[in-house]
Amino acid sequence: MSNPASKVNLSGLGRQIARSGLLAEELVQKYFEQSLKEKVPFVSLLVKNKILPALDIAVLASQEFGVPLLDIDCVDLEEKTTKIVGEKLVRQHHALPIYRRGNCLFVAVADPTNLQALEEIKFQAGATIVDGMRIMLVEAVVVEQDKLAAAIDRALTTATASFMVLDDVEFDNLDLKEAEPDSGAEAADSEVDEAPIVRFVNKVLIDAIQKKVSDIHIEPYEKVCRVRFRQDGILQEYPQQVPVALSTRLVARIKVMSRMDISERRIPQDGRIKLSLSKTKSIDFRVNTCPTLWGEKIVLRILDSSQAQLGIDALGYEAQQKAAFMKAIHRPQGMVLVTGPTGSGKTVSLYTAVNILNKPEHNICTAEDPVEINLEGINQVNINAKVGLDFSSALRAFLRQDPDVILVGEIRDKETAEIAIKAAQTGHMVLSTLHTNDAPQTLTRLVNMGIPAYNIASSVSLIIAQRLARRLCPHCKTRVDIPRPELIKEGFREDEIEGLVIYAAGKCDQCTNGYRGRVGIYQVMPISEEMGRIIMAGGNAIQIADQARKEGIADLRRSGLNKVRDGLTSLADINRITVE
Repeated sequence: MSNPASKVNLSGLGRQIARSGLLAEELVQKYFEQSLKEKVPFVSLLVKNKILPALDIAVLASQEFGVPLLDIDCVDLEEKTTKIVGEKLVRQHHALPIYRRGNCLFVAVADPTNLQALEEIKFQAGATIVDGMRIMLVEAVVVEQDKLAAAIDRALTTATASFMVLDDVEFDNLDLKEAEPDSGAEAADSEVDEAPIVRFVNKVLIDAIQKKVSDIHIEPYEKVCRVRFRQDGILQEYPQQVPVALSTRLVARIKVMSRMDISERRIPQDGRIKLSLSKTKSIDFRVNTCPTLWGEKIVLRILDSSQAQLGIDALGYEAQQKAAFMKAIHRPQGMVLVTGPTGSGKTVSLYTAVNILNKPEHNICTAEDPVEINLEGINQVNINAKVGLDFSSALRAFLRQDPDVILVGEIRDKETAEIAIKAAQTGHMVLSTLHTNDAPQTLTRLVNMGIPAYNIASSVSLIIAQRLARRLCPHCKTRVDIPRPELIKEGFREDEIEGLVIYAAGKCDQCTNGYRGRVGIYQVMPISEEMGRIIMAGGNAIQIADQARKEGIADLRRSGLNKVRDGLTSLADINRITVE
């Protein structure tokens, strides 16, 4: 007579439970059919309803099918391992990747006879490269069902925790007004709206905001897609790499969010994303794509409007520099120029001035390429060269708009410089930027652009050259002893060395490599009558720098050494951004 258990349509584990006598055959059949009806795993139903102990089922499964039994509570789950398989598949099959050895992935299951689950996990994991190695094998490990359920919840909660830190993040509240949807964009949404890609993009954006990152780089290569953050001015790799097979979908997702044409991959594109973090706070991302050998590279610049409202005291100006800055911007007319390399904080300095002047009695107009910081009460214009709206044409329009303050994003050519100087001479305060190494070179740069020396001397009021140094973490900075001759060589004066304390970067869990945040290093140079004479006489940058030194104006190196003396940054970082 054949075994009755073999006559019922049971899973492999259900059949063994009936044969072992742990549960009567009729009950096994009943609960198996119930699990199919409720669409829950058979073992989950038995344990949840306290029909059988989870440990008894796990021991039986291990003995009958020769699969190792593991206490998952003794395993430290690594996020990069548990996230090899998407959340949907983990929940659907009640299976969790827990350990990787070489190209073999070990998956915790309560029912090792669920071969479909293992095949689907193997298929999805096969597209994943971890630490430069592709997953080729998937092995099952039996785990008690209740402990497995808790581990899955724990792992998935950890994987999505970064999205929950901010109370009311609205990932779909995107600012799509600056560009019209491209043809085929709606169809593209369905192609790239895949939960793992969407979650990864959201996580990267939120992580960048939390870490106060300035730029996000997404770079496809032959075998991997690398993500990097520029934090405190230094590029650092994001912990999680993107499988190269998913890089095109990742790029497509970001292009859809920023309303770019996802079908165009041959030329660079610009876009913008607005991420609402709460009802009162939002963050803008300026997005640029560039075609490379292995796909499109994307750089996202984070634009936080709150940075312009920090106030001048938060920027790191010394007392004398702050006084000169405030005096210059409150003049009824003149020109204030800010100079420095890309990423040195020029825009924040200009917008700090604009924010100070942003009062009902002032009409303020700005022309930028593009507008980076949105401020209420400011008339902001996005430069669009394609339609003929460049800096010079925007400036001409401003002069007919009854302005008090004009901000020009950058003086790039003679025409823009001439109109800006004309505005400064006719009763307007003009704020702008130039790309030069220091303040004295800015004056000679204007001369080289073809601006008459007498116009420069009569219109330019103040020049600010600046850099951003990394701020030492107050929790782990360490004192270092540097010999007196070395301090003199670095630029410290004899009278400063007595009692001088120098700090270097340490390391703790509250900072990044011993630094947290940045502080401005400034050369604030008011244009005096004597400097005007030097300019009028055709003097060069060296003569102007000598005169600035005579007038007690600290250059960038001296300003940086002052920050080192105050314990705000390290000598190593000042040597990185300035030259002796």
